Amino acid sequence: MLVPRAIKHCRTCGAPTRYLVPEGDNRERATCSACGTIHYENPTNIVGTVPVWGEQVLLCRRNIEPRYGLWTLPAGFMELGETTAEGALRETVEEAGANIELQELFSVMNVVKVGQVHLYYRARLRDTRFEPGPETIEARLFDEAEVPWEDLAFRTVKETLRCFFEDRRRGQFGLHCADIG
Repeated sequence: MLVPRAIKHCRTCGAPTRYLVPEGDNRERATCSACGTIHYENPTNIVGTVPVWGEQVLLCRRNIEPRYGLWTLPAGFMELGETTAEGALRETVEEAGANIELQELFSVMNVVKVGQVHLYYRARLRDTRFEPGPETIEARLFDEAEVPWEDLAFRTVKETLRCFFEDRRRGQFGLHCADIG
């Protein structure tokens, strides 16, 4: 898949970059025309949780673009200096104001066309008090039959929830990996 060329100027010296295959490499990289610094562009990690209270799952209604007003699992961009688990916990607190016990990694979704990898952990809610942050209109619990499937913000969320409910019916949770087009 062709990824857009986003780096126009060197982060080291500010000179223009050009895309070429550096010696010993096998793909084009943004390379500084003045100092020769090679700039690598790698996928962004999105981390979040599937928070559960009994038979219900916590969803957040987005107060930001993209997908303003649609429902999602609490998740967001992983920050430098944190593990995927730490980021998932932080995002759940920031977006839902939820108090959770983080459990195992549940799904890994590759979204190649936008250069992202989404990682969701299972989580157990410790209580049902939510204090959504500014990126969330509301946070609320849904039974499987109540999930607003047509109003979910992202395919990664829909696929993760589908796997979660299937695993719950089976009585055994696994790790799910998928490529989302």
